[in-house]
Amino acid sequence: MPSQRSCAQTLKSIAGSFLVAPGLALLCGDMDGVVTRWHQFLGSAPDPSLGVLSSVMLAASFSPQRLLESFLQTLCPPLLLVFTGALLLWNSVLDLVGMHTGESVANAIARSVDLAQHVERLGYTRFWLAEHHSIEGLACSATPVLIAHVAAATKTIRVGSGGVMLPNHAPLIVAEQFGTLAALFPGRIDLGLGRAPGGDFQTMRALRRDLHQTGEDFPELLQELRTYLGPERPGQAVKAIPGQGSNVPITLLGSSGFSAQLAATLGLPFAFAAHFAPEYLYAAARLYRQSFRPIEGLRKPYLMVAVQVIAAETDAKARRLFTTPQQRFLRLIRNQPVELLPPVDSMEPLWNDLERAAVESKLSAAIVGSKATVKAGLEKLVAETLADEVIVVTDTYEHADRLLSCEHVADVAKELAVAA
Repeated sequence: MPSQRSCAQTLKSIAGSFLVAPGLALLCGDMDGVVTRWHQFLGSAPDPSLGVLSSVMLAASFSPQRLLESFLQTLCPPLLLVFTGALLLWNSVLDLVGMHTGESVANAIARSVDLAQHVERLGYTRFWLAEHHSIEGLACSATPVLIAHVAAATKTIRVGSGGVMLPNHAPLIVAEQFGTLAALFPGRIDLGLGRAPGGDFQTMRALRRDLHQTGEDFPELLQELRTYLGPERPGQAVKAIPGQGSNVPITLLGSSGFSAQLAATLGLPFAFAAHFAPEYLYAAARLYRQSFRPIEGLRKPYLMVAVQVIAAETDAKARRLFTTPQQRFLRLIRNQPVELLPPVDSMEPLWNDLERAAVESKLSAAIVGSKATVKAGLEKLVAETLADEVIVVTDTYEHADRLLSCEHVADVAKELAVAA
C-alpha cells in the first residue's frame, strides 16, 4: 500500500494532467475533516490502519480520472464546476460481440477482450456488454459470463451490462450473479438494466417469459432486485448470497420516456439507447433532468447517451466503414442474420427506398467522419442533451478499424477537455 505522501503526490499528478494542479494543491492540506465525505461518495468506510488518502484510493478502485472527479465532487464542488467540461464528459464502449460470417464464437469474444484492453489503455471509463438472444451474428446472450471474462482480462476499467433485460430473469438470480461479480472484481462492476425482451416472441417463450408482459411490471422487478443488492432488512426471508449488501451500481437503460422517468424518480443514472432508437433522445433527456430527485448516492442527474461512432482518417473513409452497421440494420429489418459484413462503396444497390428510410432513421444519431467531424458531432450531442457520458458503439468489419476509431475518439475527448 503506498504511503499517504505518495498518494497525495499521485493525486496532484493526476490533477496536473487536467490543468487543475494549483487548485487541488490547495485542497491537499488538511484531509481529516473531509475524508469521511469522500468515503460516503465512494460507498465505503475508512480503514483506520491506513493513511486517509491511502484508504480512499484503495476504496475508490477507479481510473485516475474518475478518482480525481470523485475528489473534486466530494470536497470542492465549485472547483468541479470550473472544470466541468474537462471532467464530466466520459467516454465508454458498448459491445455486442459481433461475429463475422462463419467464424467461431471464441474468435468474436477474443476480439471483444482485445477491444476492452485497448480502450482501457486509452483511458475509457467503462466497457459494457449487451444482452441479445437467438440473433445470428451476436454472441452476447450470456452477459454475466462475458463480463467476468472481460473483467478478468483487464485491470482498471469498469465492466458491466448494457444491459441485462430484467424481465427475462428472476431478480434474485441477477442479484446473485452480479453480487458474485462484485466480489470477484471490487469497485469495477456496473449493472445496466433494461426492460426489452432482447429477442422475438418465440425467444421470449423459450426464456419462460410471459408473452403478455408489457414491461409495466419493471418497477416492481427493479425494487425486488434492489432489495437483494441492498442492506439486509429486518425479517427478510430471501437473501442474495452473494449479493446482499453489495450495492452494485445500477443504471437504467431505455429508448423512451418510461425508463427516463423511472430513473429520475429513483435518483438513478440513465442511459439512452440512441445507437438504435434515437427518436426520443432529446425528449427523454429533458424529462430525466427535469424530473430527477436527488438521493444520497446521486445528488444530480447523470445522463449517458449510447451512440454509433466511427472515426477514421477522412470523412469518406469513415462513411465507407459505416456501411457495415448500415448493412447490419438492413438485415435486421429483413429478419436476416446480422453478422458483420465488409463495407461497400455504396448502399444504393442493396436497399429500396423504404428500407433506406428505416435504416437511416435508426442510425440518425450516428457520428461518422474524420476526427474534426466527430469532434463537432460530439460537441453538438453534448450541448443538446447535456450528456455526462458518451457510450460509443463502433461496429466496423475490420477489428483494426475499430481500434483506430476508438483511438481517434480518445484524442477528440482530450481536445475537448483542453478546450474546456
